[in-house]
Amino acid sequence: MARVKTGFTRRRRHKKVLALTKGQWGTRGRLFRRSNEAMLKSLWYSYRDRKARRRDMRRLWIVRINAGAHQHGLNYSRFMYGLKRANVELDRKVLADIAVRDAEGFARLAALSQQHQ
Repeated sequence: MARVKTGFTRRRRHKKVLALTKGQWGTRGRLFRRSNEAMLKSLWYSYRDRKARRRDMRRLWIVRINAGAHQHGLNYSRFMYGLKRANVELDRKVLADIAVRDAEGFARLAALSQQHQ
């Protein structure tokens, strides 16, 4: 069988990796082996942190809803329980936005939650 040289294929792969790590410090953006390590690590971090961002945002929303509920004499769990009993199907993202931007709207939701305790 004929010998196959990897010149074009290897160069294309190296250029792709170096392009992904462009702008990184030192040899992490210049040398292929260090760039490849940096690229694999950064891709792993981005995968992990997409999930962490979802967790962090949910925690932030819960804190904001809890703060709004405390202004109306409720805690978070009682507020959410009352909304569930009242068949209010708003997610935490929307409830947190209402708590921050629309005080009277959140007051109406808190009153509705208290009625359905």
